[in-house]
Amino acid sequence: MKTILLTGAKGMFGQDAVKIFSERGYEVLPVDIDDFDITDENSVNAYFEDLMVQRCCNFVLHAAAYTNVDGAETEKDRAFLINEKGTENLARITAKKNIPIIYLSTDYIFDGKKNTPYLPEDNFNPLNIYGESKLAGEIAVKKLNPRHFIIRTSWLYGHNGKNFVETMINLSKTQPVLKVVDDQTGCPTWTYDLAEGILKILEANMSYGIYHVCGSGFTTWHGFAKKIFSLKGIATQVIPVTTDEFPRPAGRPKFSAMENNGICRTWEESLKKYIELYH
Repeated sequence: MKTILLTGAKGMFGQDAVKIFSERGYEVLPVDIDDFDITDENSVNAYFEDLMVQRCCNFVLHAAAYTNVDGAETEKDRAFLINEKGTENLARITAKKNIPIIYLSTDYIFDGKKNTPYLPEDNFNPLNIYGESKLAGEIAVKKLNPRHFIIRTSWLYGHNGKNFVETMINLSKTQPVLKVVDDQTGCPTWTYDLAEGILKILEANMSYGIYHVCGSGFTTWHGFAKKIFSLKGIATQVIPVTTDEFPRPAGRPKFSAMENNGICRTWEESLKKYIELYH
């Protein structure tokens, strides 16, 4: 049985990943801030020194992160402390222990100026602090641990956390009309599919490197909302608006769809299954 240590195990993705990896025969070691502080190198090293005395660890899946995109604009130091320094600490100790690291990154490392889905090798140019901090984490992983999988994902939703799908469904209960941005395009991704995509990469013994694990196809937030309501049979009207009409502290790429090379099913299929299961 292979053992995988998962940081951020209490998060929206982490909770699904623990269940899915366990069901597939992995021993999962779920860790969070109560177990060790990723931003404290001594805390990280002490945990791993103790861990490796007790057992083997085959992979570290690093899902812990600062994820407040708008909050990062005023909490730059904290975002970089967690997303860069925390990742650097894990990349360094996993390299020392000869453990492959799987690092979750984001479509927000791109500036959105392409009009076709981004490839793993495309140039990056983040528009916001959050994207910059996640990119800094990517760079640390590539520099410090050659045995790495960098997994870029996007527009995540799942039943264990706050997300766009649940927000839209809740708003529809009191709002007959909703305005939703229609000039940002990306790939909605169910946390379940993200975990399954990572498993595919590991079980196929794919080479180390960068992978895009996101829903196949793409849509706008407006298109996403309309599909949610269609599948749920909700009558709420969805009006398309521009980003300029809903200014946010952090800039967003206009087009951040990514090419996933068939790792995940279409975003529509996943959304349908999610709503069938949880609604």
